Amino acid sequence: MSDALSSSAIPDNFPASFPASFQDITYAVHDTAAIITINRPERYNAFRGRTVEELIKAFRLAWADPGVRSVIFTGAGEKAFCTGGDVKQRAETGDYGPTESGMFEIGNLHKVIRDIPKPVIAAVNGVAVGGGHVLHVLADVSIASETARFGQAGPRVGSFDAGFGTAYLARVVGEKKAREIWFWCRIYSAQEALAMNLVNKVVPPDQLMAEAKAWADEIAALSPTAIRFLKQSFNADTDHQAGFSNLAMTALDLFVDSPEGQEGAAAFAQKRPADFAAHARWH
Repeated sequence: MSDALSSSAIPDNFPASFPASFQDITYAVHDTAAIITINRPERYNAFRGRTVEELIKAFRLAWADPGVRSVIFTGAGEKAFCTGGDVKQRAETGDYGPTESGMFEIGNLHKVIRDIPKPVIAAVNGVAVGGGHVLHVLADVSIASETARFGQAGPRVGSFDAGFGTAYLARVVGEKKAREIWFWCRIYSAQEALAMNLVNKVVPPDQLMAEAKAWADEIAALSPTAIRFLKQSFNADTDHQAGFSNLAMTALDLFVDSPEGQEGAAAFAQKRPADFAAHARWH
């Protein structure tokens, strides 16, 4: 990735309210594209509470900047786009770490990705699993490196996303495939993802950011008002899923504190198979 794309420097024309720095992400404006990068490669770009808050701020900055016409959303390094919530953090502290608001705002991150009236281009540079898989699914389009891998892991680690992560995924790949993805927690190659319409294009790793930027340049030549109406029109068909998402997040808050949820996080942190048998409830 070039310095122009990876830098978190403040653009000269940006308002004075632009934050001096982020800790868990980087933000840059290159021509007409905002580049938002999860910058926790040592944790495979897993997000904690702070990461989510910083991502929300970055998307709002891109929303407010009249010079930004699209957002490229990616992860630092070559191994991972995002592997979802930081399960190690959850095992260590019982939550996803401190935040300014006192809340874990993953639902608001999903909302801002959908609501920003500018196309979000996910540049999937590596593994996109769990909550990270949900983030790329919510992007308007996804461009994948040939080395990218996709899948869900919730049932394996004692977690789930019964909101956009399931309902919207079913709109993208169909009910049968979405259930396969969630129930079996399999990992799919970039070419398999392309075949199921989970991504829009697959390119060699060294061409990923150039391809994403080319898509950003192309859309910058089109009517921003027309694009805004179109995005809102597409969203209108699935906005009711936000209600399910809110219910799911409330349920997840309760589930992760249960013995079954705690067993999943502990097993992941201890690198052992989880033993869910004692916690099964069928009625």
